[in-house]
Amino acid sequence: MPALVLLGAQWGDEGKGKATDLLGGSVDYVVRYQGGNNAGHTVVVGDQKYALHLLPSGILSPGCTPVIGNGVVVDPSVLFSELNGLNDRGVDTSKLLISGNAHVITPYNVTVDKVTERFLGKRKIGTTGRGIGPTYADKINRVGIRIQDLYDESILTQKVEAALDGKNQLLTKVFNRRAIEVEQVVEELLGYADKLKPYVADTVLVLNQALEQDKVVLFEGGQGTLLDIDHGTYPFVTSSNPTAGGACTGAGVGPTKISRVIGILKAYTTRVGSGPFPTELFDEDGEALRRIGGERGVTTGRDRRCGWFDAVIARYATRVNGLTDFFLTKLDVLTGWEQIPVCVAYEIDGKRVEELPYSQTDFHHAKPIYENLPGWSEDITKAKTFADLPKNAQDYVKALEEMSGAPISAIGVGPGRDETIEINSFL
Repeated sequence: MPALVLLGAQWGDEGKGKATDLLGGSVDYVVRYQGGNNAGHTVVVGDQKYALHLLPSGILSPGCTPVIGNGVVVDPSVLFSELNGLNDRGVDTSKLLISGNAHVITPYNVTVDKVTERFLGKRKIGTTGRGIGPTYADKINRVGIRIQDLYDESILTQKVEAALDGKNQLLTKVFNRRAIEVEQVVEELLGYADKLKPYVADTVLVLNQALEQDKVVLFEGGQGTLLDIDHGTYPFVTSSNPTAGGACTGAGVGPTKISRVIGILKAYTTRVGSGPFPTELFDEDGEALRRIGGERGVTTGRDRRCGWFDAVIARYATRVNGLTDFFLTKLDVLTGWEQIPVCVAYEIDGKRVEELPYSQTDFHHAKPIYENLPGWSEDITKAKTFADLPKNAQDYVKALEEMSGAPISAIGVGPGRDETIEINSFL
């Protein structure tokens, strides 16, 4: 009954797609359990690069069944755009399964997201404007639209009416926008029903039966730990739970069935959007990390904020998720620095703090305390084993492992599918 959770241990964009794809050839199911098309995974297969937003990375592995779980919010137009793009490139997408309980991102969710974020001005959260937050809000307020609702026009109409009663008041009286017509939304959503039908399934039953049959199931988080709605840098977070507990609620699998929890760590740190970031760099080192690492959001197209590795948030991720392993990515990006600073603690109000502050105010004022580790200049992209790495690179990995609180079982030394050093098997 090998069930694995794979998630980001920082603010997202750590390289989960590469890790998921690496395991995809060995697993039977890859499951997205939260988020929507606000996530972005880049997977390089040979000389081909694939940018995935909503679909599980396992869709690129022929023997794997990709699953969109009940905890995901689905924009049908984005879904089919992504499927069509993969089909045009010869990728078989016919195995995809989508939970009938997954919520639908409606056109009015996207509208509300955009106008609300614009209205906030300087206080904006930094959302992607894709309707993710408003869809989760509708879910919690019990006025959400689920995929299964598309197969009952009467229920769908009633739910859209209920949702728009309040939203149209907001749009017309607060934001001075035109009201959205119920009939237009219903017609658009019903237009997706037949196209979605071949993929819709009781994924909770499918996944639990798969585990009972000793199939290998990999649960894939869409964003990072520090973007978790409960455990992240609130309010600068996503609207769901990418932490390990979210895999259980977002896929319908009990916690006793999870055997390993793998955290993806970038060898430095990046963040997209607003919010505190203690190790952020505003100098030429930050620009170099951005340029060499290709740090531009897969989904948003925004430049990522870049900084040195933060061991404090890595330790926090280990604790919150119960991590059993780390997958360290983009070690090759650090080649060429004579000294590499690593944040080992924070200074807050003149005091040294080694754990993530509970207070939002304290975290906003945290100043990084660095230790400098020797760098290396040798090309490491051809390394196949840990012993192939230069000694200083080995020492850097060992130091990060000790500071972070869980073993580093794999290391990414380049963007390619085969540019990975596997130290310990995840299976």
